[in-house]
Amino acid sequence: MGILVVLVGALAIKLAYGPADGSETKALIAFTLFTAAVVFGISTISNDNLQDLKTGQLVGATPWKQQVALVIGVLFGSVVIAPVLGLLQSTFGFAGTPGAKDNALNAPQASIISKLAKGIFDNSLDWTYIGWGAFIGIVVIVVDETLKHGTAGRLKLPPLAVGMGMYLMPTTTLTIALGAVLGTLYDRWAERSGGDVDGKKRMGVLMSTGLIVGESLFGVIYAGIVGWSGDDAPLAVVGEGFATPAKFIGTALFAAAATLLYKHARVQAEK
Repeated sequence: MGILVVLVGALAIKLAYGPADGSETKALIAFTLFTAAVVFGISTISNDNLQDLKTGQLVGATPWKQQVALVIGVLFGSVVIAPVLGLLQSTFGFAGTPGAKDNALNAPQASIISKLAKGIFDNSLDWTYIGWGAFIGIVVIVVDETLKHGTAGRLKLPPLAVGMGMYLMPTTTLTIALGAVLGTLYDRWAERSGGDVDGKKRMGVLMSTGLIVGESLFGVIYAGIVGWSGDDAPLAVVGEGFATPAKFIGTALFAAAATLLYKHARVQAEK
């Protein structure tokens, strides 16, 4: 939605405003990005609200109380998000932005949208890549529909997954694919083991959610520690030569923690 808004919005503004130079171009780019940000906010919040309302319906929650809670959530998020982003910007910076440090945080989605808007207004956008992307998207959709009908839904080629793999970093897409494989294996185990299958699957989802939230919270806390101490590596207690062993030790600890959580989830589900 955001990419389409940037493309259509930037083209419409350029056609209506006409040629622009210097500060005018920057203002038009900023206006386009602001419009896209509004659409992004509406899309994400509406999707979240629909999921919450559906969940509430399943468990018999009172709709109006849910709506009050959703409004409070939006207000609270608006208060928290801005300071957190400001902290990350001042501590690390974001790749491609002024003042970004060597350990700047990557923001591929924001980068591609910014480049699209800038490319349209300064005529530097290579439309050949846009055309090839659209063509690949159509092909993937056709292949996906063919697979779903030909294999009764057993095989699929989700267009969204292909698109994410094309513009996200390999480090991100690899973890997404690994998580999908682990989730599939866990669901198959839950179905084979019998008992409360739905309960076991829910515990797996909760465990995965906890890992994601925990990693995010630690990232914010770590950014706060870096900003407070003024040191880029305030928690470092060993030299750079320990970087390689740390990767293997970290992987082993993660596997051990995941195993313990898995056993705990299995016990809770069986109860």
